[in-house]
Amino acid sequence: MRELKGSAVKVYEGELIRREERNRQYLMKLQNVHLLRNFQLEAGRYTGRGSDREAMNGWEDPSCQLRGHFLGHWLSAAAFRYEETGDREIKAKTEAIIDELALCQKDNGGQWACSIPEKYMHWLGVGKMVWAPQYTVHKLFMGLIDVYRLMGYEKALEIADKLADWFYDWSGKYTREEFDNILDCETGGMLESWTDLYEITGKEKYKTLMDRYYRARLFDPLVEGKDVLTNMHANTTIPEAMGCARAYEVTGDEKWLRIAESYWKCAVTDRGYFATRGQTQGEIWTPKYKLKARLGDKNQEHCTVYNMIRLAEFLFRQTGDPKYMHYIEYNVQNGIFAQTYWQGMPVDNKPGFGLLTYFLPMKAASRKDWAGEMDSFFCCHGTMVQANAAWNRRMYYQGEKELFVTMYFNSSAEFEVDGTGITLGMRQDYMNGSLMTSSENNARQTLGDIASVYANKPDFRKYILTLHMEKDTDFAVSLRIPDWITDKAKVFVNDALVAETMDSDHFVRVERTWKDGDTIILTLPIGLKTVGLPDDETMIAYLYGPDVLAGITGEERVLKLEDEDPTKELSADTERQWGDFRTFYRTENQDPGISFKKLNEVGYEPYQIYFKTKKQ
Repeated sequence: MRELKGSAVKVYEGELIRREERNRQYLMKLQNVHLLRNFQLEAGRYTGRGSDREAMNGWEDPSCQLRGHFLGHWLSAAAFRYEETGDREIKAKTEAIIDELALCQKDNGGQWACSIPEKYMHWLGVGKMVWAPQYTVHKLFMGLIDVYRLMGYEKALEIADKLADWFYDWSGKYTREEFDNILDCETGGMLESWTDLYEITGKEKYKTLMDRYYRARLFDPLVEGKDVLTNMHANTTIPEAMGCARAYEVTGDEKWLRIAESYWKCAVTDRGYFATRGQTQGEIWTPKYKLKARLGDKNQEHCTVYNMIRLAEFLFRQTGDPKYMHYIEYNVQNGIFAQTYWQGMPVDNKPGFGLLTYFLPMKAASRKDWAGEMDSFFCCHGTMVQANAAWNRRMYYQGEKELFVTMYFNSSAEFEVDGTGITLGMRQDYMNGSLMTSSENNARQTLGDIASVYANKPDFRKYILTLHMEKDTDFAVSLRIPDWITDKAKVFVNDALVAETMDSDHFVRVERTWKDGDTIILTLPIGLKTVGLPDDETMIAYLYGPDVLAGITGEERVLKLEDEDPTKELSADTERQWGDFRTFYRTENQDPGISFKKLNEVGYEPYQIYFKTKKQ
């Protein structure tokens, strides 16, 4: 199957649009002179004279060995934005950056175009300590490739191709064992870049580079079923697994697919995850199904969330298994949404916004540590702008005369079946009975039944999908049933019930001759659930659908339960405000009480996710 994206998919969901626009504003706000500073310094095109008070700091400071990594993320994010919207302003800014990179490459001698010195690579060869130079260079390759593929700017490919010649010559100087030692130092997604360039150009040098970057010391034990991840740095190896995934897509060689599948099994299936579906503490993989001792202040690095979403998306396209989309849904709601571009109410003299939190703490009474716009630029700063650049992805896929609907946001998709143009529009019916958005009561009040029929928050979500087409067409619409439903999901076509199920292991497939104006209604029962830690079931987290709930508390609390069902300890709180039903809860029997809200709505407050439970 293939993913529908770019101009074929449009988003109308308010939260997605807000994030895209906030991300776009940030991308445009960063000045080219600052984005390019380290590249120009390396090429002798910038002297460093004058005030640099407004320059990008943190990992982008000229004293940091990872300096310049962020620009590659920026270029990718700009390309994603352009692919979705055709944004000409961001394209012009991107092309100006690429033009300057070409001049830097020329002044460096015609090949090297990077923000760090070439000698860093030679240090790798002699075993001298240096902080992940190939990781840094990969970001540039990634950005150049995305700009070429999605914006069509040829100069980006020319820069990448010349830079690849440098790596071809350099990597060819070492024996297999010597280069294996080099591969043990974080390479980022270099394998993925060589694969992308091989697909684009067909040049044999990239096939050679793919072979050289085969990390046998990691890949071979993975395929053998050995645990090579426990206590190992997570985001070193996830990009390598993605490189194998791309190598399979481009070459069709099954060895690459086996590695990607084995990685998922070792990292997810055989290891487990937090209630968020995220993983890691202090950037390393936890032991298999032993999470209790790893509840800390540095859980769930944002980069791991973003890159594991990419791997899950690849595996979904290969298998059609909805479990990968379940995984993505949780990580979007409790990872990307919870860790980037937060917006809410100001609390305790704190602002009502937060840019990025590198980690998502799971330890009781923790707080999110929000980074500033110019003061950090660590790795997650880069995946933040990529993750929020284009939210019209991972929603719709097309197979042979079949449309897969995988995520439920207000959106639309355009596709063809047997030459017939078809548009599917999706909207959520919030069943709120009112469009009132503030305390001002100056709008016309139209009486209707909905406001009283759903006096309280409905216990199901309702989505309406409408099809428009040029002529009657035979094909199937397959709907993902989330694994968080609390009762049978129901599917109606033109108001007639056609399917009901609690099975989230398969898509619900509706095949028929569709006519212009046909509608599908999907109802998904939703409510509170709890999930325990795999190594201590008495430590529980609450979820409402795919959203993890956080208890707002400045000290660790133990829940004393009066009922076998811990969900009965929570009751709805501030359920309705103006035109919206909200997801707020409070405890019934704790003293003092604890308020709960969605983790992705927590800003600066101290919170607790996992609670020890005891019977009264």
